[in-house]
Amino acid sequence: MPNKTLTVDQVMALLEVTAPRIAELTTSLKPEQLHLPSDGDWSAVDVLAHLRACADVWGGCMISIMRGASALRAVNPLTWIEKTDYRAQDFARSLRSFATQRAELLDGLRPARPVDWRRTVTVTGAGAPLRRDALFYGRWLAGHERAHLKQIAKMARTT
Repeated sequence: MPNKTLTVDQVMALLEVTAPRIAELTTSLKPEQLHLPSDGDWSAVDVLAHLRACADVWGGCMISIMRGASALRAVNPLTWIEKTDYRAQDFARSLRSFATQRAELLDGLRPARPVDWRRTVTVTGAGAPLRRDALFYGRWLAGHERAHLKQIAKMARTT
């Protein structure tokens, strides 16, 4: 669940640093090291693929809300990733795609007013309908990425 105390500015700051931080943490790793599972069953490639799927889903929710959607259908990033080739992509290519996607998300979020962040939608498809706003998804995405950045940092130290 998202950190309920993060402000819009904190969410934006965290979202801005994710791609550069991944690049920084993995710059000294060889391509084969990026494919080695080193934290549970996940490699750096797997973590990046997962982050991209989460960004697709939750970032997409944020933009839909900002654009005035009134309802969304819940999509699980773990299901969504199966519809992508993210795990099969070269790490450097995948990271460039993630950075581009993140820049586009941030460009879409920067003009938002506080009221836009608090606009709610009804989310269906995951049990009882839920009321969510863009800040909920921003907090969820930023907090989730922060945890996975720690995972990548641990991988980089042990590889």
